[in-house]
Amino acid sequence: NLHAEVDIEKSALLLENSMYEPEQFPGLIYRMDDPKVVLLIFSSGKIVCTGAKREEQVRDAVFKIHNVLKDIGALYEEVKKGEEEF
Repeated sequence: NLHAEVDIEKSALLLENSMYEPEQFPGLIYRMDDPKVVLLIFSSGKIVCTGAKREEQVRDAVFKIHNVLKDIGALYEEVKKGEEEF
């Protein structure tokens, strides 16, 4: 969970290795090279990570995508009280 909403359409336009077809699936499919995982990213900020061999790869992937989405301006911070930020 990114603890923020994601602009999926903006992400789809700006991220290489991403696919977004809202009439087929509500999330953005993002293929990350390092670690080699596939992330399903939803506008709610929820993420599903597949292909990771170790839990550490999941943490690394979520940390990286959080920073990438923030850098391209596709992450709308809405951290709730008591929840940690990355």
